[in-house]
Amino acid sequence: MRFPVKTMTLTALFAVLTAVGAFIRIPFPLVPITLQTFFVFLSGTLLGSRTGALAQLLYVGMGLIGLPVFTGGGGPQYVLHPTFGYLLGFIAGAWTIGFISERFEKPSFKVYLAACLAGTVVIYAVGVSVLYLNLNYVAGKVTSLRQVFEFGVIPFVLGDIIKMSGTAALASRVGPRLRQIQRGAGVARGR
Repeated sequence: MRFPVKTMTLTALFAVLTAVGAFIRIPFPLVPITLQTFFVFLSGTLLGSRTGALAQLLYVGMGLIGLPVFTGGGGPQYVLHPTFGYLLGFIAGAWTIGFISERFEKPSFKVYLAACLAGTVVIYAVGVSVLYLNLNYVAGKVTSLRQVFEFGVIPFVLGDIIKMSGTAALASRVGPRLRQIQRGAGVARGR
């Protein structure tokens, strides 16, 4: 599979932006609030399903090979970290956001907001599932699904709503221009 240079550049750019977002954070127990999800949302809305997911896959791959791009460092051992599920959720979330956004010729603020909401649900679902399994079976801390939801989702909802709104506003302004550039370069938006 061959990718145009612009697609590779945008993929790398959003992988790096997601990495930078990991270091802009507010500490919370177990799962810190970061700007990573903002860049995940943007990668899905602006790059589409395939390229957005590829940017997040590149980000996760960079961390797994040892680059310290995750909030807790990097390396292959990170798959055992409690928050690794959220990183996997970034890939699926970006794809979901892009998939929904691509269904519309000219997505509006509301479409982008709905796409980000759906992507957030995917990120939370994967993240909470892996966090629950990690705490109960890797860390050996008996934790109910309700408890995991209380500290793995609830503290982040307001921040994610703000990030979704910002993404939808930005994507509705920048998205049409970026799509024109991508179409001009022959970038496949991955349907």
